[in-house]
Amino acid sequence: MPNHWLIAAAFAGLLVPLSAATAQDRPTSAPLHLVLATATPGGGFPAYGEALAAAIREVSPDITLELRASKGSTENLILLREGKVDLGLVQGEYAYEALAGQGVGKGAEQPIAVVAPVYAAPGLFVVRADSPVRRIDDLRGRPVALGTRASGLTAMGRTVLRGAGLDPEHDIRPILLDHAGDGPAMVADGRAAALFGGGTGWPGFRAVAEAPGGARFLGPSAAAIDAILAASPSLRRMTVPAKTFPGQDEAVETVGSWSLTLGKPGLDPAAVARLVAAIDRAKPALARRLPHERPSDPRDLDAAVPAAWLHPATAAFLRGR
Repeated sequence: MPNHWLIAAAFAGLLVPLSAATAQDRPTSAPLHLVLATATPGGGFPAYGEALAAAIREVSPDITLELRASKGSTENLILLREGKVDLGLVQGEYAYEALAGQGVGKGAEQPIAVVAPVYAAPGLFVVRADSPVRRIDDLRGRPVALGTRASGLTAMGRTVLRGAGLDPEHDIRPILLDHAGDGPAMVADGRAAALFGGGTGWPGFRAVAEAPGGARFLGPSAAAIDAILAASPSLRRMTVPAKTFPGQDEAVETVGSWSLTLGKPGLDPAAVARLVAAIDRAKPALARRLPHERPSDPRDLDAAVPAAWLHPATAAFLRGR
């Protein structure tokens, strides 16, 4: 064998143990398994949870989000307080009420804390395009699907109705759903004159808008928006741009809130740090799966909630970004 072949063979023999040693010494993350409570099938939270779990799996295969169906925001808060889930998706109004009422920073027991944002959810009523309902006041005396009993969107719908001058229990005929996905069919066949929901990618809105005949979307009047914001500090003024939904030719002014991912009391800071970093890296993957929603960005928390409500690991991520 020529000398240069002998030298090459000897060098190759050295590469194998060196490469093996390098791979063995390279640090790997231990698997992280977290349980995330969502809501009833057919709503925005289950769709978001599925998209988030898949997006995180794409960028961080060592992190698994196990999705658990629930009755929605109110049950998710109970599950979090009891430590039965690690994370829960909670609509803005319920989240604000729960976080503001637990005495964060006042020597109270370990609190539920904000881990990440979900998305901004502008609240709207959707009706069939051929409906005689042109403004919220036209819903007076009509059947209106407000959402499921435990949904934060249902609470927001009642708030919007009150701001528009309607008693949600007496001035309309409220319909409470067993499953969030039941609403579009009720609008389509006339059992409900309107359906309330929130979020530009909310499945119920998409289903009604993409059905034969199309849909129209209603927000509060300017005066009603002012009244709603004065009464509800958790809500924000929001604009749904024209063409957000099929057949929507004009922008719709309304109110809405940030839905949030909350963590159970005492949730491991190391786990939260890994999760938040993964959510940040997963924004493009999440955007592909939820094209009608803005990707969740931890940086949105600056404007969404007081800093005292943040999980310490989330706060550290935002300081070091």
